[in-house]
Amino acid sequence: MVIPGTLIRPLLAALGACWALSAAAADINAYTEDLPPLSHVENDRVKGYAAEALRLVAAEAGLSLEIEVQPWLRAYATVRKTPDALLFAIVRTPERETQFQWVGPIGPRRVFLYRLSARRDIRLGNAADARRYRVGALAGSAAFSRLAALDPRREGLDAGQDDAANLNKLLLDRVDLVAMLDWAMRWHLDKLKLPPRTAAPAYLLDGGGQYWFALNPDTPPQRVFRLQKALNRVAADGRLRLLRRRYLGD
Repeated sequence: MVIPGTLIRPLLAALGACWALSAAAADINAYTEDLPPLSHVENDRVKGYAAEALRLVAAEAGLSLEIEVQPWLRAYATVRKTPDALLFAIVRTPERETQFQWVGPIGPRRVFLYRLSARRDIRLGNAADARRYRVGALAGSAAFSRLAALDPRREGLDAGQDDAANLNKLLLDRVDLVAMLDWAMRWHLDKLKLPPRTAAPAYLLDGGGQYWFALNPDTPPQRVFRLQKALNRVAADGRLRLLRRRYLGD
């Protein structure tokens, strides 16, 4: 059957409207990055501790949920401009405080500057000492922002698209240090079948942060409150702790 040209444009518009309606059908459209073991795609499903924690909380709150993986900077921008959208897992910082509404925390965050264990020549007494070395960090991350503040010219700072790329640069001696979450370093070394001692922490860059869910500021406050109450319940009864132990081993 040949569709007349005059009908093609209305047909495409109708299909586009259907797709948009389908995407908006969920109560919460959540966006995350590929950051295992917090979130990653496996067999066409978004898995990881943070992703499963969000599913648990949404189900407890009686809200439907769709999760999409995007590059971090795009996910961040998408949630900033999309009502009822949610970004995870994100560190709550003073700079971000008014950009979102917050539900959490869902777990601790420790970011180290890692060196290869064989590189015993690398010594850091404080974070500013990192300026003497080539450092890889995830573009758009809180760790990258902190390192950039220490080195405004960014001569030795390398922005990576993901932790796997940063670790590969470390293994190939393209950088001297990488900033990485301790959970992520263990996960990636195990995935590469490398022993945990391959990389050693050289400095604790950030040990006081927590991971949160962040919602677009135009999200109805009652929905944010509903999610927070659901998170409080699954944390209080131990379900969140069991989930973290299954994915993160702690």
